[in-house]
Amino acid sequence: MTTSTGPRILIARMSAIGDTILTLPIACALRAHFPNAFLAWVVEEKSAAMVVGHACLDEVLVLPRGWFTSPRGLWAARKSLRALRVDTTLDCQGLTKSALACWLAGATQRIGLRGEHGRELSPWLNNQLVDSRRPHVVDRSLGLLRPLGIEQPTVQWQLPIDDAARTRMREAVSRLGLTGPYAVINPGVTSGSRLWEMDRFGSVAQHLGAKHGLPTLVVWGGARERAAAEQIVAASGGHAVLAPPSSLIELGALIQGGRLFLSADTGPLHMAVAVGTPSIGLFGTTRPEDSGPYGSPHVALQVEYQGGSHKERRRADNRAMRLITVDMVCRQCDALLESRGSEVVR
Repeated sequence: MTTSTGPRILIARMSAIGDTILTLPIACALRAHFPNAFLAWVVEEKSAAMVVGHACLDEVLVLPRGWFTSPRGLWAARKSLRALRVDTTLDCQGLTKSALACWLAGATQRIGLRGEHGRELSPWLNNQLVDSRRPHVVDRSLGLLRPLGIEQPTVQWQLPIDDAARTRMREAVSRLGLTGPYAVINPGVTSGSRLWEMDRFGSVAQHLGAKHGLPTLVVWGGARERAAAEQIVAASGGHAVLAPPSSLIELGALIQGGRLFLSADTGPLHMAVAVGTPSIGLFGTTRPEDSGPYGSPHVALQVEYQGGSHKERRRADNRAMRLITVDMVCRQCDALLESRGSEVVR
């Protein structure tokens, strides 16, 4: 991509799809500040599609799941990381495995997080620690750029969606009979504690169709999510249709074509923000201040935070999510469609 006459920098973020998307602004900020830098990203396979082909990156190193659990995996990773010849690393994840990748890369400057977000062995493997001034994942990651002289950069995403994916999805949606604007609902969640019931999503789709003349496309990934999506379609009074199967990049294209996006706190919610589709996120066991839809015109809706340790929250029931009523969500849909306001609603 670039002829590297500037610094050689490695970004380490190997976690879930949503957190990977929320870290993309760091690549954009680095490219804007160091146009001639060599910029690389180390990622695991599950989230690689969110960074491979990104316009601001020169190279993406994709490591297999569990790469750090065997001597052979560690040695192979070290060889690939050393080949990048980076002098600076940014540990955006604050875990042992991300900090270990930075250390194995042989960089002399290894920037990481101090305090509660610098977990496990990361404070010992990184050698320049930064305090988190703001809680949101986006701001926390961008704060790592302060030692490089980058303060308050403009937040950009540049999610790598190609024109071919947009064309395929536009044609697929047209075959479903959706020739105009549509809303998108994503029912998928990573844990039961984040679940908002399918009949409720169906009622929202019915409201969008009846009041705004806006049909809903229900997206899914895998057999379990497809079954949930079919329940929403069945409960929508004819105002929702099942989305076509899609890759992650094609899912981004589908969402980008929508006028409104509704989901719990999952990767596709942050994908919607990244592609600029006005979004409503539903929160129970996570905090919008930490991982809510970032910036305007997006809305985070939470009635109660269901606390506890990370493990306890993942294993919890969806009591806090159930406190979010259909009427609350419909009112926020109306407000967003009519005025595109942006706030955390409590």
